[in-house]
Amino acid sequence: MRIATWNINSILVRLPRLLAWLERTETDVLCLQELKCGPEAFPAEPLREAGYEAAVHAAGRWNGVAVLSRVGLESVETGLLDTPAYDDAVEPRAVAATCGGVRVWSVYVPNGREVGHPHYAYKLRWFSALSATVAKDAAGNAPFAVLGDFNVAPTDDDVWDLAQFAESTHVTEAERAALAALRDTGLTDVVPRPLKYAHPFTYWDYRQLCFPKNRGMRIDLVYGNEPFAEAVRDAYVDREERKGKGASDHAPVVVDLDV
Repeated sequence: MRIATWNINSILVRLPRLLAWLERTETDVLCLQELKCGPEAFPAEPLREAGYEAAVHAAGRWNGVAVLSRVGLESVETGLLDTPAYDDAVEPRAVAATCGGVRVWSVYVPNGREVGHPHYAYKLRWFSALSATVAKDAAGNAPFAVLGDFNVAPTDDDVWDLAQFAESTHVTEAERAALAALRDTGLTDVVPRPLKYAHPFTYWDYRQLCFPKNRGMRIDLVYGNEPFAEAVRDAYVDREERKGKGASDHAPVVVDLDV
């Protein structure tokens, strides 16, 4: 089974690329983030024609997550236990489904904006809700994983130049502690480092030629429990999909399982 995660940065804008990528890679389950569309605009029919069912949690212009599957889609859940609100709104940032016997959560963790901003505190509360929500499945005996855009670089090696982030979010002690608390529920990072290159980044800003210069970050992660991790046979970041006109600023992360 091939499972992947991809911050698509607008599914409507990138639908042709998405459909071509699904056909080319023969991905079975894809977790998407940052759909940037409401449920009524979600392109369910083109995806259905391509062989994929979709579990969608979206509300409009920003955020939005989905799970696409061609191996079944059961037990769909939207949102977290006690999901915190921001500006009195509960944002669509998490959706779960069981696909071919594997339970997955697609998550889009809040950015945090800047240290000290209310969005930063919201990000930490959101992480706590995520850990509480997945703890039971993470400790279970069935393959389970949380995939998505975590907006945290787990280590200093996961950013192109730590000095550039000295006073920024994504690398702070509190954010990394929140990520560690999620792992403590029984999850591990199943994408090994190094891969085929020294720094397997997953995100590169559109500005200042960040992608050609490889000034990136590794913030798109796949955290699996023990049964999931033991089934992993290969994992990679599809940097090729970040290239060319109309690409997302994130690359897909792909994991192959023997289940």
